[in-house]
Amino acid sequence: MIRVLVADDQDLVRAGIVATLDAQEDMRVVAQAVDGAQAAAAVPRSLPDVILLDVRMPILDGIAAARRILRDRPAARILMLTTFDADDLVLSALRAGACGYLVKDAPVAELCGAIRAAARGDAVLSPAITARVIARLLAAPEPDGAGEGPVPAEASGLTPRELEIVRLVADGLSNAEIGGIVHLSEATVKTHVGRVLTKLSLRDRLQVAVWAHRTGIGR
Repeated sequence: MIRVLVADDQDLVRAGIVATLDAQEDMRVVAQAVDGAQAAAAVPRSLPDVILLDVRMPILDGIAAARRILRDRPAARILMLTTFDADDLVLSALRAGACGYLVKDAPVAELCGAIRAAARGDAVLSPAITARVIARLLAAPEPDGAGEGPVPAEASGLTPRELEIVRLVADGLSNAEIGGIVHLSEATVKTHVGRVLTKLSLRDRLQVAVWAHRTGIGR
């Protein structure tokens, strides 16, 4: 059973999310919060597997709440919820340590799938949002020393299979979706992604996607 904490200051939105998740056979909402401070305080009491945080909340917004939660619980799995047009907030949330980002009008299946993926340890970012975030990152100047980072794929030691998976990660696909395309189990894809992160000295899937686009590997 996946234990979920839901934080949103809009009562109707929060109630709808809670009802949706409690209707799933493998999920249970163990805590609710109306602001970021309340959410952060509820985590040690409710011990959720996945935390849903609205980005815009009073007292303490979702990004600040994510930082506070992850400071005390670095392994916490946090999904951010907001409207679609907040690219800057997407970047801030991911840099704060969130494992994924969803829009509030996402279909029920996408929301529930994202929660399951987060609980498994996967990152969650829809292809549309991935494309927008990558475009923003590519448009920004690289920090000093960026050119000394990961080398092009041909010299990085990636296998042909790993290169294939890198391209699919750059498309914003989940491990399950990649597995369906390359005919591998989700667990095997996750292992390949982990090896890619190690070989390229990158932190997460978003960095893999940006690296792929900057080196011309991404499509």
